[in-house]
Amino acid sequence: MSFLRPSALNNFFITSATVLKWMPCQSWGFLRWPGLDGLLRLLVLVLLWSTFSELRFIPSSSMYPTLRVGDRIIIEKASYYLKVPAINDIVTFRAPKQLGITGEDVFIKRVVAKAGDLVQVHHGSLYVNGIAQTEDFLVEQPAYTSNLTYVPEGHVYVLGDNRNNSYDSHVWGPLPIKNVIGRFVTCCYRPSNK
Repeated sequence: MSFLRPSALNNFFITSATVLKWMPCQSWGFLRWPGLDGLLRLLVLVLLWSTFSELRFIPSSSMYPTLRVGDRIIIEKASYYLKVPAINDIVTFRAPKQLGITGEDVFIKRVVAKAGDLVQVHHGSLYVNGIAQTEDFLVEQPAYTSNLTYVPEGHVYVLGDNRNNSYDSHVWGPLPIKNVIGRFVTCCYRPSNK
């Protein structure tokens, strides 16, 4: 019975499979369902992502031009368990208790001074410890003046990049570090201009 013999096509696939052994995926088993260990790895990955990072939406122009209205950004929350925010870090934080703001509101601003610094805005410039800061990321120079403010221990001074359109430390004072949620990592989506 000749029809039970292997065909030439079958012989071709068998010999070509031995030739292709150098390929990293010589077994097509990687296409299988991952099984219990794969599901556990996925669960651990999801838990780590939700614990140490967060996606946020930018609702206002207070950080323009660095961040625009409608941007989606990734916030990293792990590093501030080990260190304090540094100068020029862009941080998200729970708003301090103020009239008209709940503790649930989350803001995003740039850290311009740390504990022990003296901060003042006048003549269109930011002065930290009496030294004018060069800030090339601003839309325009501040049109307001603020009093000389001492940043106490456990606090930072935060300002928006759009200084004249930002509700920040020049209004409500230094921000407690305990209110800081995380640090801006990257912009993952920027809607196109219409």
